Amino acid sequence: MAGYLDFAGYTGRCALGVAMLVIASVAHGADAGVRPDAVLLGQSAALAGPAAALGTEMRDGALAYFHVVNAGGGVNGRKIELRSLDDGYEPDRAAANTRKLIEADGVFALFGYVGTPTSQAALPILTAAKVPFFGAFTGAELLREPFNRLVFNLRASYFDETEKMVDHLVTGGKRKIAVFHQNDSFGQAGLSGVENAMRRRNLKIAAAGTVERNTTDVAAAVKTIGAAKPDAVIMISAYRSCAEFVRQAKKSGMVADFLNVSFVGAKALAGELGAEGYGVMISQVVPFPWAQSIAVVKEYQRAMAASFPKSALSFTSLEGFLAAKVFAEGLRRAGRDLTRAKLIAGLEALRDYDAGGFSVAFSPTSHNGSRFVDLTMIGKDGKFIH
Repeated sequence: MAGYLDFAGYTGRCALGVAMLVIASVAHGADAGVRPDAVLLGQSAALAGPAAALGTEMRDGALAYFHVVNAGGGVNGRKIELRSLDDGYEPDRAAANTRKLIEADGVFALFGYVGTPTSQAALPILTAAKVPFFGAFTGAELLREPFNRLVFNLRASYFDETEKMVDHLVTGGKRKIAVFHQNDSFGQAGLSGVENAMRRRNLKIAAAGTVERNTTDVAAAVKTIGAAKPDAVIMISAYRSCAEFVRQAKKSGMVADFLNVSFVGAKALAGELGAEGYGVMISQVVPFPWAQSIAVVKEYQRAMAASFPKSALSFTSLEGFLAAKVFAEGLRRAGRDLTRAKLIAGLEALRDYDAGGFSVAFSPTSHNGSRFVDLTMIGKDGKFIH
């Protein structure tokens, strides 16, 4: 089946098998995707193409946790199975994947989508079908306002991230701030965050330049932003376009700080930039993946070593791991008689949940689990420092 990637044991089930799955679920009085011994989740993410590192790391981090849970018998006797489809970070493909996961595959919930435009494309589909949507790798406000009881955000918002960056820069005396952003809903979300943070300080953005999604044509943006001679450039795009902007900006003689929101994919960005990455900053919404003093980080490192021993640790796979852990806790609190309504209630009961050094708080009126933001920098040899 073209575009079909399966990483949880569902290898090539035929249409009859899917139909039997749905019939079995109905027979047991449960929502779609629930069997006596398993629960099926669906994910659409970039698993190939220019943003593949983001989707792959998010998926692998989640699977590392699910493997641990499943080895222990699952949650309330059910193993968690994740069906992942590639969307190439393109909204149309994400929409098609979402319809397939809901209508053909009969998933119980959607989990770990990667990107703002792809999540935006899925939102009306999942809302109409009343399928929960958990832990998307995006900080966009469109998943936060207006409130949607089906949508749960684990991470801090782009508004939180850009506020942290602007505060850091202005406190350090750097007030001439430009923005390089992707020309889509993701880029607009980040741009709005910077504008809001600047407005609170009676400042305006010095210049702005754009790049099209899944491209690296940044020459015009470099020229526009360079003409303003900014102290710093806040960047809201994927890792390849951001890396190309930094390279061309430095080559043009631009002297500025370069800062990226977490979606860029810190490890992938460092890999793309090589030696030119030194000093580039990235805001993060999860703890430092190498900080063994943090309980959940140690847990994550053990799980990744067991499931993906050849994969380097990263902020993105840690986010996938955390999303999987929090989701599984919601499943546990939903109880054995699992329904989507009980999952939502179980997640909303996580009022002050400690995932092991990372706090999450949901409620019936707020599904934004965390506002944690940290600033990191690419150091020598591509390693990260606070």
